[in-house]
Parts: sequence; structure tokens; C-alpha cells
Amino acid sequence: MRAQLAALVEARAARRRARIVAALEAAGVAAVVEGDAVRASAPGLAGRWWRDLRVRDAGRDGI
Repeated sequence: MRAQLAALVEARAARRRARIVAALEAAGVAAVVEGDAVRASAPGLAGRWWRDLRVRDAGRDGI
């Protein structure tokens, strides 16, 4: 039971990371998953983060 729960939690986290990467790439930002982290890089990235609601909401459960 515990192993199944751990697998479900990891699958949910992987889906969330994939949504974050997709939203960043749609906004023109290069992004990759490295372990548990999403690494993003692009000129003006901080500005895009604040201007683009899709990017900010990608890691939330609402999308």
C-alpha cells in the first residue's frame, strides 16, 4: 500500500513538472527537468514569469 501511494505521489509530481516545462516552452523559455527540479533559462525570464499567468500557474493544481 505504501509503495503504491509513493508511486502515485511521484506520478503526480512528474505530471506537474511536465506542465511547467510545457508552459515555459510555450512562452519561449528553454526548460528541462533535472531530478525533482525544473531548470529554465532565457533572456528576461523574471519579467516573463510576472507577465505570463500560464507560466506562473503551471505548477499549481488549477491547470
